[in-house]
Amino acid sequence: MLLAIFFVFYRYKNMKTLKDMLLKQGDLVALAATARKVTPDEVQPAIRLFESWGLRVSIPDGLFDTDNQFAGNDFHRAAILQELIDSNEVKAIFCVRGGYGTVRIVDDVDFGLLKTKPKWIVGYSDITVLHSHIECNCGVPTLHATMPLNIPPDACSRHYLATETLHQVLFDGHLHYDFENNNVDGIRNRCGRCCAPIVGGNLSVLYSLLGSSSDINTEDKILLIEDLDEYLYHIDRMMMALKRSGKLKGLRGLLVGAMNDMHDNAVPFGRTAEQIVRDAVADYDYPVAFHCPFGHIGTDNRALPLGVTVTIEVGENDVVIDM
Repeated sequence: MLLAIFFVFYRYKNMKTLKDMLLKQGDLVALAATARKVTPDEVQPAIRLFESWGLRVSIPDGLFDTDNQFAGNDFHRAAILQELIDSNEVKAIFCVRGGYGTVRIVDDVDFGLLKTKPKWIVGYSDITVLHSHIECNCGVPTLHATMPLNIPPDACSRHYLATETLHQVLFDGHLHYDFENNNVDGIRNRCGRCCAPIVGGNLSVLYSLLGSSSDINTEDKILLIEDLDEYLYHIDRMMMALKRSGKLKGLRGLLVGAMNDMHDNAVPFGRTAEQIVRDAVADYDYPVAFHCPFGHIGTDNRALPLGVTVTIEVGENDVVIDM
């Protein structure tokens, strides 16, 4: 009974926060580079798209700086992110790309203002550092979604799920997803229904945050995981770490996004990434949905608010998500 009351309160609180965070035409949004470097040409399609939505786009001074792989040195990237968080005018921050580097600056940024003046921080992959840190320390929603680097030049004239769902969440604050599971490699969903907040993101990043001040609380949550370009035994190692640290035991549900471009050794590991995940959660009975359209899948990467209560219905061959 107490748990049910808690979820009703949690959902009301987050829906009110979401309402306050909705964008409207004329709002100012900004681009930030917390990890790898970008060029002006690489973000132009995103700028055109956001402007077609009626938004004003701020390009911070130094956004295109470089320091080897990074978009400027750690101090520089942290300072830009801090400026955008502190700005009263900026209503959303779009991280331009992932790669690696966000973890190097997260402890140098004060996210405290988000507790009273929340704004969207948008991205995925390496941006999981921000999603996890903000969820753990601020308790406000963030948005797991496509990034400017991924937005194609024709996004203003074509219908892409990644950009359509991004617009829907940012401006309307709701979503309804109904997608099929293709049963690749004989992997089937574990059926069930649950209602809980979503946390998570990139599996490799979540693994790297274990034991830190950015380590998420998964108890009574729906966990999202996705990954790219990893060795299969690395996936197994990471799933074992999540299991041994208790991150998988108390879940309400598990969404497994794209697990693409996996590598194997000369002596095969013998299981796909999805089979590894299935085996890691075999001891539990919550619903598990595989091949969900989140993560490194280009223009099909759908927007998914994190830290927000959703309802998922997992069937053997289909999944429905409502917020």
